[in-house]
Amino acid sequence: MRSLVRRCDGSHSISVASVKSPSVPLRWLALALIAALAAALRLADLGAVRVDPFYDAAVRSMGASWHNFFFGAYEPGGSVSIDKPPVDLWLQVASVKLLGWGSAALKLPEALAGTAAVPLLYGAIRRPFGTIAGLVAALALAVLPIEVITARSDTMDAVMMLLLVLALFLLVRACASEQRGTVWLIGAAAALGIAFNVKLLESLVALPGLFALALLGMPPGAARRTRQLLAATAVYILVALSWLGATFLFAAHERPWAIGSANGSAWNAAFVFNGTERISGKAAEVGQARGGAQPIAPPSPTRLLARSGQLPGKWLGWEALAALLLGLCALIVLARRRAERLPRATAIGMFAWLATGVVLFSQMARLHPRYVESFTPAIAGMFGIGVGLIAVAGNRARWLALPLTALLALPLAISIDAVKANVTDAGNVGGLAPAEQQALSAYLLPRQGGAHYEFAAGSATAVASLIVQDQRPVLMLTTYNGRPLTSVAGLKLAIARGEVRYAFLNSLCGSHSTKTTSGCAPAARWVRAHAIDVSPRAGLAPGLLWRLP
Repeated sequence: MRSLVRRCDGSHSISVASVKSPSVPLRWLALALIAALAAALRLADLGAVRVDPFYDAAVRSMGASWHNFFFGAYEPGGSVSIDKPPVDLWLQVASVKLLGWGSAALKLPEALAGTAAVPLLYGAIRRPFGTIAGLVAALALAVLPIEVITARSDTMDAVMMLLLVLALFLLVRACASEQRGTVWLIGAAAALGIAFNVKLLESLVALPGLFALALLGMPPGAARRTRQLLAATAVYILVALSWLGATFLFAAHERPWAIGSANGSAWNAAFVFNGTERISGKAAEVGQARGGAQPIAPPSPTRLLARSGQLPGKWLGWEALAALLLGLCALIVLARRRAERLPRATAIGMFAWLATGVVLFSQMARLHPRYVESFTPAIAGMFGIGVGLIAVAGNRARWLALPLTALLALPLAISIDAVKANVTDAGNVGGLAPAEQQALSAYLLPRQGGAHYEFAAGSATAVASLIVQDQRPVLMLTTYNGRPLTSVAGLKLAIARGEVRYAFLNSLCGSHSTKTTSGCAPAARWVRAHAIDVSPRAGLAPGLLWRLP
């Protein structure tokens, strides 16, 4: 027997005294089974899931040198980099170095992160709300379809999610500790800072809720709490901006051009391209998934409950709705029953985290399914808290807990179907048709003649799969949305030096082409005017491959 919430004067509130908690061996067995289920869903036939050419090209290139590794270089020559910090890709580089290049090795860090988050969430919820709440929360996260799909995809969102759960776990420990609270709080701030380095502003969805938890849950003493929060804030900012700041240690000509940025700066890519423009919908995302015929529903209060599209309600929305309703009930119960500081603060913080995600992603102009990883722990955690409180509320209410938990059989069945179908949320930017890719590689590699670059690419984001296969430097004529990177003079100089002999232009420039068309860039126009079209010789459609003069 244990008390879930105990007042300092010895009186009880929201007690589990009438409910026998599982014995320690039974508790650990249940958690082990849930963790095994999570692992099975995320690791089963992992190699059969399609990979993401854009980020895989970076993983391939980053393994070529420490310079490329640090900057997240997109091509082996290190001229351009991905649009985000490369922290998650460091894990993928390590994975393929240890296990060899392959689909499973590329996705293993994400799958393991999604699995590890399940028992960690249990630990975070169990401390303030008991074993039943912790186990139900862990189960809810283990079977949540969008989390299973994202953890099996070649993207970095599952790793970010694990770091958010780690921050939650450490923050709960900080609030529960009188002696070492500051240490745990600093650890939580550092985990949040690393999460920012993985997925930038997406990680900020958790901040309002976690800040509320810290503000309401840290031990009493206004002056002490203020010092603790200021120290944690400083640590968070320092860690969050550590990689971006470290890029300034290198001269400008040594830093790759960040794809998506307006000026080549990783800061611009982080806060403009992946920040303000993403929220407003001004810029599309590098690496967006296939399936444009079924886009995500437009912004609306019921967007997450859509019946079809890339983010159907069965993947996330219905479990989120249940978590919201249970969360409201939990807040009412805790407010009426003299809840202790830690349970009250945890419930408020988790609900704020959940509400932030629901509101933001219901109204965000441009949304991709993997973004919601930023609040899946709040969905699962709030679901577990609600069920846990019902389980200790009284004999009549207690019978609701089991049917509510049984509702998780539906997302489990949906997750199993997604695993069988090898559903992915990864993008396919730069994925050339296999026949076209093989024809290009077979024609180009024997004809390099000592050239540094395998070819000049009209668009940086169009040739990722060829970079993965041939592992050769590529001269990029444009970066993203047709933004020129190599000038005509620069291309002429590279040709004169014998650094490049061919150009691959997969975008035309017609009378109705927009400014974002890579084929309309000055260097691409010059190639078409002065080079020889050798596409038929290479077995390609006319106008794709050009022999430079």
